[in-house]
Amino acid sequence: MRSSLNRLVPVILLAASIAAQAQTPNYRGIGRSPTAQETQAQDFAVSVDGKELPAGRGTAREGAPLFAQKCAGCHGPELQGSPLGPALMGGKGTLTTTRPVKTIGSYWSFATSIWDYINRAMPRNQEGTLTHDQVYALTAFLLFRNEIIQEGAVMDAQSLPKIQMPFRNGFLPQRLEDLPDPRKRGCRLGHCP
Repeated sequence: MRSSLNRLVPVILLAASIAAQAQTPNYRGIGRSPTAQETQAQDFAVSVDGKELPAGRGTAREGAPLFAQKCAGCHGPELQGSPLGPALMGGKGTLTTTRPVKTIGSYWSFATSIWDYINRAMPRNQEGTLTHDQVYALTAFLLFRNEIIQEGAVMDAQSLPKIQMPFRNGFLPQRLEDLPDPRKRGCRLGHCP
């Protein structure tokens, strides 16, 4: 009995391997390699001090129609979020609760990170199509709607890094003994909300 089972094991493994290969999708002919220009356009990262920010400018007034046209379909007309995209405003004061709401105004520490994210990843399925001026305008609009800047404030490579985000120093307290008690945060069984 044992010897016949030992002979069957390789056959079973071979059959499982063939079945797995038959289910592997074939992606030949789908997509294309990026051009050198496309790679170069995305081959930079913006640091928190904004040294890498390109030339350009924008205001919240200029960003409002852009948001309505390019962003509201996923993030909602009032930035409230939808099944296609997260909320972009609200959540102030919730990060120390058991139900944190992570938005631009409550969670993001640096305005330069907002610019970089929009520039690289938005709009969905059209990444890299926004001009630098449009990215500055959308960033200004989001900062304005989160009550971080005034509506007429001009965002550019010089002004954006100077924005003091509400949660800029929120990830670690000045003193480690000020870290919140995990039990008070609602943490149980190694999971913290």
